[in-house]
Amino acid sequence: MTQLPGIVVTGASGRMGQMLAQVISSSDKARLIGAVERTGHAWVGQDLGSAMGGAPLGVTVTDDPLEAFAQAQAVVDFTAPAATLEFAKLAAQARLVHVIGTTGFTDAEIAALEPSARHAVIVRAGNMSLGVNLLVQLTKKVAAALDEDFDIEVIEAHHNQKVDAPSGTALMLGEAAAEGRGVSLGDVSDRGRDGITGVREAGRIGFSAIRGGDIIGEHDVMFAGPGERIILRHVASDRALFARGALRAALWGQGKPPGSYDMMDVLGL
Repeated sequence: MTQLPGIVVTGASGRMGQMLAQVISSSDKARLIGAVERTGHAWVGQDLGSAMGGAPLGVTVTDDPLEAFAQAQAVVDFTAPAATLEFAKLAAQARLVHVIGTTGFTDAEIAALEPSARHAVIVRAGNMSLGVNLLVQLTKKVAAALDEDFDIEVIEAHHNQKVDAPSGTALMLGEAAAEGRGVSLGDVSDRGRDGITGVREAGRIGFSAIRGGDIIGEHDVMFAGPGERIILRHVASDRALFARGALRAALWGQGKPPGSYDMMDVLGL
């Protein structure tokens, strides 16, 4: 029988890193074979399972990604843009499937991933869940059906430890709304309101971000028109759904030609 794909998790001590480790290690379709943390982190040199407060997993946390990637077939990466760009170079050298759930990229940083995608499969998405990706499709269709009499607002809420805003998912939804209207999000995005802002300009796509408590992720797309509102909503109640989606992407990418993909490709949407 063919050996199951080996997967490395970067940012292993983080919320998503720990959830990914749990989901992958319990899967019958893949093996957790590596865990990476930054140099100097207290977990480096420890068994990942023990560091998480559970049973040993037989995977030692390392600060050497090259060593971790050497025996892997995929890496799942929910870290920070600068770290992800470095991981992408190493993953491309090793010809690994690189699943990127990192958010907060600038346009220049996204463009900097392209050289790596010429040598390896990169699956990058602001959100790995089936429900959110369906919401993206619905947003595009509703935006295409409604004219500028309907203002579009993307409202998102996350836990108080999230460092970027708007969320990657919110930006996915904004891009979908802009695409539905046949415009560029960069030309119509409205991300900050404070003080005397003046009236809302027709055709703008607004973003509102809430940060508090342990909210996993909530996203609303509001189409507000004369006398009525249409609200599309997704609520995540379990962080494991993102980990399951990332694992699905890592498995989907096995044997695919090098290139840049997203969850729409993975889910066949």
